Amino acid sequence: MRIIFMGTPDFSVPVLDALVEAGHEIAAVYCQPPRPAGRGKKDRSSPVQQRAEALGLLVRHPVSLKTAEAQAEFAALEPDIAVVVAYGLILPQVVLDAPKRGCLNIHASLLPRWRGAAPIHRAIMAGDAQTGVCIMQMEAGLDTGPVLARAVVDIGAEETTGVLHDRLSALGAAEIVTALAQLDQLVAEVQPDAGVTYAAKIDKAEAHIDWARSAVEVDRLIRGLSPFPGAWFERQGQRVKVLGSVLTEGAGAAGEVLDRDLRVACGEGAVRLTRLQRAGKAVQDAQVFQSGAQIAPGTRLGGE
Repeated sequence: MRIIFMGTPDFSVPVLDALVEAGHEIAAVYCQPPRPAGRGKKDRSSPVQQRAEALGLLVRHPVSLKTAEAQAEFAALEPDIAVVVAYGLILPQVVLDAPKRGCLNIHASLLPRWRGAAPIHRAIMAGDAQTGVCIMQMEAGLDTGPVLARAVVDIGAEETTGVLHDRLSALGAAEIVTALAQLDQLVAEVQPDAGVTYAAKIDKAEAHIDWARSAVEVDRLIRGLSPFPGAWFERQGQRVKVLGSVLTEGAGAAGEVLDRDLRVACGEGAVRLTRLQRAGKAVQDAQVFQSGAQIAPGTRLGGE
């Protein structure tokens, strides 16, 4: 097929690679424009742009697809279909209608659960046992289109958003190749009204750890926000990110460090912190972190 690929972050790159490896013709790659990044705030191309240029593909990064010029350029490519995954711009109806076979979106949840911007984070934070990817026919609504195919995976008890992100990216890449090969045989299923939830973009205010919550909730928060933006507590006036944890036994005042292995009491139960990061430092496992931080048993995190 002659495909327009539309994606921007790391999550989208394996999908682009899979489409190329499957022998599809990539008419153009659309992604978000370069953005200022790093200490120097120099413009940095997105992961998709970098990969597309390495593959020698035509790259476009319009600021908007709402202009007549951008829409005409899109239609002039005469695509059979567009494949969209974490692109980051709303597609106007005229763009959705331009490809002969429409636009397919790869969404990292089991629709209609977790429509929206942060489905992987939200699934872990909510304690979902399973998630997956859906191949969906795009329409004007937010992730409301009929589903052509879905694949389900279990969420591991200690899995972080970072790990699950990579698993679902690879799964989405495999599923879209299969879906395109079987497109004429697939039956579109309208999403039910029951079970709709929305995965709102993560607000950084959510990342502050409230040790008064149960250990189950604290653990989900830590894993769901790892690696970005990272759940955190304050230690001697500085933020410490916690990027890994496991549920454990123990009791004490909320936020109390129970031993040098960084078991911390919560409102109910306890968690053991496994990976931490101080401001300006690399991520460390708990043992290495403690060799420098030396947080003593009895310390109340956030209460020093």
